[in-house]
Amino acid sequence: MSFRARLVALFTITIALTVFLVAALVSSSTTRAYERIDQARTQALVNQFHQEFSQSGASVTRRVEAIADSDDMRRVAVDMAAAPDYSAFWQEAGHLNARRLDLLALTAQDGTIISSEHWPARFGFKEEWLAQATPAQWKTQAAFLKQIELPDGDTLAIITVRPVEVADKVFYLVGGDRLNRDFMASLALPRGMDAWLYRPPLTSTASATLLTSQGVARWDESEARRSELNDLITTIQEQGGELHATVHWPEYPGSPPVPRTVYGIPLFGRNNGSKNNNSNNDVLAVLLVSSSQAELLHLTRRIQLTALAVAGGGIVFGILLSMGLAARVTRPVEKLAIAADEVSSGNLGIKVDDSAHDEIGRLAYAFNRMTRELLEQRERLLQSERVAAWRELARRLAHELKNPLFPLQITVENMLRAKESNPSQFEEVFQESAETLLAEIANLKTIIGRFSDFSKMPAPHLQAISANEAIKKAVKVYEPQFCAKGRPLITPRWELDPTLDDEKIDADPDLLHRALSNLILTALDAIQAHGTLTLPTRNQGSTVSIEVADSGVGLTQEECQRLFTPYYTSKQYGTGLGLAIVQSVVSDHHGKIWVNSTPGKGTTFVMELHKHPPQPVQAKTDNNQVIS
Repeated sequence: MSFRARLVALFTITIALTVFLVAALVSSSTTRAYERIDQARTQALVNQFHQEFSQSGASVTRRVEAIADSDDMRRVAVDMAAAPDYSAFWQEAGHLNARRLDLLALTAQDGTIISSEHWPARFGFKEEWLAQATPAQWKTQAAFLKQIELPDGDTLAIITVRPVEVADKVFYLVGGDRLNRDFMASLALPRGMDAWLYRPPLTSTASATLLTSQGVARWDESEARRSELNDLITTIQEQGGELHATVHWPEYPGSPPVPRTVYGIPLFGRNNGSKNNNSNNDVLAVLLVSSSQAELLHLTRRIQLTALAVAGGGIVFGILLSMGLAARVTRPVEKLAIAADEVSSGNLGIKVDDSAHDEIGRLAYAFNRMTRELLEQRERLLQSERVAAWRELARRLAHELKNPLFPLQITVENMLRAKESNPSQFEEVFQESAETLLAEIANLKTIIGRFSDFSKMPAPHLQAISANEAIKKAVKVYEPQFCAKGRPLITPRWELDPTLDDEKIDADPDLLHRALSNLILTALDAIQAHGTLTLPTRNQGSTVSIEVADSGVGLTQEECQRLFTPYYTSKQYGTGLGLAIVQSVVSDHHGKIWVNSTPGKGTTFVMELHKHPPQPVQAKTDNNQVIS
């Protein structure tokens, strides 16, 4: 197969796979997004149900407590406490229900019904569940869901129980509202969602009911499609937890079935579904929330159709595009691009094939010539930099050695003249000259040592040290110079971060001391009159900032740019290596240093070090490497 045919096939397959992959990703993302939205809408509806339930419960509790605290209730309780039996009070619940509760009953402490408005014939019957809690517990019990028997059947109600105490007698006031169609109609249902309240039968002979916003229906007489939910409801009753299932129902009669996701949320009684009381009887009802996936199916089909249309157009476009490409162009250009990447990464020795006699060949020849010239220019530049560096080193070294050599020469000449002209005083002249010679020789050693130190900076030996203690030790060396005679008076100003007293950093104490000493000495030399030396430290999370600020003469912008250059100095004396050594120490610690200065207003050196830098590399020992 020719390259052109392979290119056509490659472009066609790539575009088709890309389109189908994008379609699959979009469809998958849409499905996940729709599921998240569906879950959010369901959760919002469940929260709305609980909120409505809480509000209804709070309303029932307020009304029951108002009746329990009323004078009429107190009067009835006093009369019942004094009566030998309660038969005379069987109608009192109706008289007390001025708050118009759907359900209201008055019972003794053992649960025996004294008066019931919703079922007067229940007088004398005992409600065993009332005796399961003490009066103190009922006094703080919030409203709860309970299945209540009525003359025409049973119903779900939101119940509140409050004790009424008279002397040594305790009576219970039981009141509540039915959970009816008005409650379900208060729920705001988004489009495509339905909500039902399933209530299991109270007895084995009764039938389950389904509460909707349209009313109450028997479960076995409801639509046949709801039979698919029997397994879901049974599992929820057994496990006492939230579950969901997918069912297929038509959106309207005669339409094809559409998948719907049904979420089942159990509703518990007073035990609230605790682990110790999660039997089947505790699940008093199941809230069913269904969400139609018709919109998702419609959107998925549109994505698939769009993907097919785009894939077809992309295949045709790929064939036309690939047929217009020439194989003799794409391959050399690709090689040329690879070679250009090599050059950009620093490999100037790369070459491309320039044997072709067309435009691509001339381009390759020009590329090779460019890389060859760049390589030659880089070599010449490196040679020039090395020569310039050696010349600068020789000039500096000659300048530094010339100053002490001249006193040496004068001293030796004086010794020779004294030896020839006045031998009697030669011993005295020799002693003085010897001292001068030793001093100048020591000066020479110092100069040579500075150059040697700079060329052989040792690798840092990291230890846990305190940044505040390090700068205190460095300043202590120069404290005698702060008020020395003949020097300007210097006032130190400490601004040390107290959090760095206990927190350690990893650094070489000797090298850090040397760097700080050079900075402090530079600051002292810059202060020509009475001034201040400010020494702040700052804890910056993973780094530590150490500053040395003076109120001296300051530096120009040009001097700041050249300040850390080896052998550069703005003083009349010195080798110009002090700040270069500081920069080398900071660099070996993987830190940063910079200077801020304004002429006439002082200079601030800022040194930023990592608290835990990586282990240092081998120390620089080759003078040629340092110079180059």
